[in-house]
Amino acid sequence: MFEFLNQLYQIILFQPLFNLLVLLYLPFKNLGLAIFFVTLLIKGLLFPLDLKNLKFQKLMSEIQPKILEIQSKYKDNQDKQVEEIMKIYKNTKLNPFAGFLPLLVQTPIFVAIFQIFRSDLNSLSSNLLYSFVPQIGHLQTLFLGIDLAAPSLVLAVLAAATQFFQTKFLTEKTTLQTNKKQTKQEAIPAMLQKQMIYMFPILTFFILTQLPSALGLYWTIMSIFTIIQQYFIFKKQGKENYGRI
Repeated sequence: MFEFLNQLYQIILFQPLFNLLVLLYLPFKNLGLAIFFVTLLIKGLLFPLDLKNLKFQKLMSEIQPKILEIQSKYKDNQDKQVEEIMKIYKNTKLNPFAGFLPLLVQTPIFVAIFQIFRSDLNSLSSNLLYSFVPQIGHLQTLFLGIDLAAPSLVLAVLAAATQFFQTKFLTEKTTLQTNKKQTKQEAIPAMLQKQMIYMFPILTFFILTQLPSALGLYWTIMSIFTIIQQYFIFKKQGKENYGRI
């Protein structure tokens, strides 16, 4: 079963993404530009899911005070808690599992990108290229003086910085803004959100210092695209009512 799933993964994700990277590398003989265009295409394909996920997060932040109120009111009655919370989901037409779909789709894509960039790209080319894709010989991995096949402190810092701004922007847009003093139940999620703003970039930095900088470049470009996407989506939705998922 595992072997079958691995072959399916290779055929559906790994091989197509690698061939796409090579096809985009050929016109310019520049791996950095190829990564840029691959990231742009992936982001474009995932845009409907990203939009759905942002709406989901915004709606969740809007109903969070009601959920906390119910949890406090019925803290000794778990069945009643679940019943009242499900009523809120039903009334807002919010599927509580909708937020997992983008993650389920994006995770295999990221794993494929990760495996491609941490591999010897030159050894992969002869084995995995489709018949219509020309052999590239030796793939040039230098980009702006950085060897994308080796770790780079510069790109690790850039990836961590863009991750910080991406997380901070999204947190600010989806965090509850209330005039009342926060209760203990409200303060805990808010504190966790603040911690994530710093924890994710720190983890990103340390992880990418150990990996080929091609992954750091992909991460940086993806974060920049995400920030731009979030800005325009929230700007547009700020002028109109949110749709329901």
